[in-house]
Amino acid sequence: MYFLVYLLLLIKQSLLNFILGTIPLLAINTKNKYEHASKMLQKKKEHLISGFLNRREPFFLEHNARILDDYFRESFERSEVGPMMGINKNPYAIFALGGYGREEQCIHSDVDLLFLFEKNVPDKTEDLIQEVIYPLWDIGLDIGHATRSIKECVSLSGEDLEVLTSVLDARFICGVSLLYSKLMEQIRKKIIIKRSDKIINRLIETNLQRHDRFGDSAYLLEPNLKEGRGGLRDYHTMLWIGRIKYNIKQPRDLEYYGCLSYDEFKILSEALSFIWEVRNRLHYITGRRCDQLYFEYQAKLANTLNLRKQNGLQQVEIFLEKLHGRMEFVKQQYLMFIGEQTYTKKIQRSKKFNAQTKIYGLEVTRDMLCFISSEAILDSPALLIKIFEESAHLQVPLSSEAKRLLKEFIYLIDDDFRNSSFALKSFERILLAPSTTVDVLNDMLSTGFLVQFIPEFKKIVNRIQFDEYHLYPVDRHSLLTVQTIKKFGILEDKTGDQLCGNLYKELSSKRLLLWAALFHDIGKGEPAGGHSQRGAKIVNDILKKRGFKRSDIETITFLINEHLLLIKIATRRDINDEGTAIACAGKIKDIERLIMLYLLTVSDSISTGPTAWNDWTSVLLKNLFLNALSILKKGELATGKAVEIVEKKKEEILLSASSQQARQELEQLFNVMSPRYLLYTSAHDILEHIELYKSLGNTDFVWKVTRTSDSNTRAVTICAKDRPGLFSKIAGVFTLNSIDILDTQAYTWRNNIALDIFKVKPPPDQIFETERWDKAEENLKFALSDELNLTEALKEKMSSYRTFRPRTSQRPNRIVVDNESSGFFTIIEVFTYDFPGLLFSITDALFRSGLDVWVSKIATKVDQVIDIFYVRDFDGQKVDSADQVAAIEEAITEVLPGRD
Repeated sequence: MYFLVYLLLLIKQSLLNFILGTIPLLAINTKNKYEHASKMLQKKKEHLISGFLNRREPFFLEHNARILDDYFRESFERSEVGPMMGINKNPYAIFALGGYGREEQCIHSDVDLLFLFEKNVPDKTEDLIQEVIYPLWDIGLDIGHATRSIKECVSLSGEDLEVLTSVLDARFICGVSLLYSKLMEQIRKKIIIKRSDKIINRLIETNLQRHDRFGDSAYLLEPNLKEGRGGLRDYHTMLWIGRIKYNIKQPRDLEYYGCLSYDEFKILSEALSFIWEVRNRLHYITGRRCDQLYFEYQAKLANTLNLRKQNGLQQVEIFLEKLHGRMEFVKQQYLMFIGEQTYTKKIQRSKKFNAQTKIYGLEVTRDMLCFISSEAILDSPALLIKIFEESAHLQVPLSSEAKRLLKEFIYLIDDDFRNSSFALKSFERILLAPSTTVDVLNDMLSTGFLVQFIPEFKKIVNRIQFDEYHLYPVDRHSLLTVQTIKKFGILEDKTGDQLCGNLYKELSSKRLLLWAALFHDIGKGEPAGGHSQRGAKIVNDILKKRGFKRSDIETITFLINEHLLLIKIATRRDINDEGTAIACAGKIKDIERLIMLYLLTVSDSISTGPTAWNDWTSVLLKNLFLNALSILKKGELATGKAVEIVEKKKEEILLSASSQQARQELEQLFNVMSPRYLLYTSAHDILEHIELYKSLGNTDFVWKVTRTSDSNTRAVTICAKDRPGLFSKIAGVFTLNSIDILDTQAYTWRNNIALDIFKVKPPPDQIFETERWDKAEENLKFALSDELNLTEALKEKMSSYRTFRPRTSQRPNRIVVDNESSGFFTIIEVFTYDFPGLLFSITDALFRSGLDVWVSKIATKVDQVIDIFYVRDFDGQKVDSADQVAAIEEAITEVLPGRD
């Protein structure tokens, strides 16, 4: 048989030589022949890509694989090495592996090959590979290849899961086709039949590890199209398990064997088609194999899809909504598929699964909750919500069939169902149920129940906010906020202490807080601004229909309307200013509401992402909350109380005096310290500042750099001889040394001593942190003596950012001058886009406008930064004339990014 194949190949080769007018001894140079074939392949590929980009190539993946097949078949036929390898004695074949084997060949995907021999791999194999593969490397293709005998391939497949899955995807290209069936027969006989359960468990465990590493692509705003949860690898895992369990030959067999319904397979195919289109376009835009949809590529990619704008959304937001919806479907189908195979993590199997439901119409089967029949749902539609409540109660997940039936009978949830008292009470019990590994609210969302039960929720499903601030779509963020609140006091508290846990445990209105958390961003269903106020109005209507008490509606809508209040005040105002806490407490008025608003703010920030929640934000928010709480409990801090606090501090400081003379020196210093400084600075810090002052001598400044307890920030205390522009020069020096400022407090003593306290991020390279601080100290000495021109020194660092335009949106720069919020300072808020030297540029503009900076704060608003400054003029007065305000606004505008 093999001899006949070999003879046919020789005849074919001779005919080709004859047609080309050659004879074997005068054959065309092998290298030139293969270069010609590879160049033809390159032209075909370019033509194919052009057709794809112009939407003329709906079957791009398959056709891209087939032009490669044509190349390898032609190479096999024309090979000069092949006929010398004794194919009649040791048959061989070339197989496509991986994505190429599945005919999912994207633009820059690897081309994986297997050169398989029936017996041993001959010495000539390297010459064959050089003949066939090297020309493809020359045209820029990434070729991966393996050369194995059948015995080696079977042995490696039994040892290495990655090898096994690549063989499961293998597709015969050319050579002796009988080797394919022989290999697959041995793989099934020697590996799959004996160890199928173990292999499937290993596949699922590997997937879980991969999900942990790459995250949930159905949620994340920079999804990994291949490796993340909801990505292509989840689909591939379904195929591999299908090949192992059912020996499926093609994806459609998943429907044939009952793993997917007709509709599920149809929608899955459409979802995969869209994901593959996005992946191919991402490959094209990046010019390389890339599966992570990074922020910088999203708008470019969206523009290539020709999506229509709707409801005022950006094109990129529509694209991301569509992508997240498709990836969520892939994820849910994968989870249902895995659930039906009854393979779960061993740690999830415990005695709790022995529990049985007492709800008629439901049952626990194979550790999952399901309906006893579809008829039971028709007889009692209440089961549609009862199954979720029971899932939360028993901590048992829903079966795949239960999810299918929920989708099928979702139409039974009508207005009567939504507004019924039994449905409301059942939903509230789900809302209040402790957070567990069974995410019931997420199941309600993914099955469509939540949107059917609360139709207003539909507008935020997969709603994307295209910025670098929000990590999750609005619907997922809302559910995550609820989950975060319920975890307070149960798991390790992300706030860094047990305050939130203790507050939540003692809270009497948990139910109202959780309703507010669920709905806090529902106003984002419309793209216009003011989502808090719009959301409060929407929720007012929702709750009225469901018969909520007026007082409960007022509390929930208040929390929604004001859910940004605390974080804005904490990050944009001086929380050491007594007036800040008094104004905050005056607006909230009620202790219970303050506690709920604090818990909502913390959970909202945590659930937004690391840009919104970090150690520094946590400290600011906590201090504001405690100050406002103290005012609501005890009343406003009267002047007498403030005097008492200051006197106690003075007594504590005086106790450190070692002699009467030292005591007198301290008392003299108290006379030059401002009341604000004495009131808001701790006795310990005042003593440290006094020591700094004593060491100042005739120098321009001294400073002390202190690590914070969490090591993530540094406190830099600078004692200097006061002069106009001091703050600006310090900011410039920090920028020059790549040190980011988070917060500042500036105090001036009456003896012309400035005490500036900066909270900063540590230098980038912490191994050489000491050297960086020494360099910064030297820079400041030269800057204060006018030997260093900071403007010139920073010019090179800042020049590449001067024409900076935001990547995500075109929000304009904005300057707000506020003379109402503080009795002693003018507050200037600058909304803009960050670049190195921004703080220096603004503070230098303020100095040139005749202003001293007393307090500075750096906050974040979506994709913009907000720099806030508490200022007075050089005479110590607020800036309140219209001409002064206009001049300040113009001076700041001149230095902001994007200024033409």
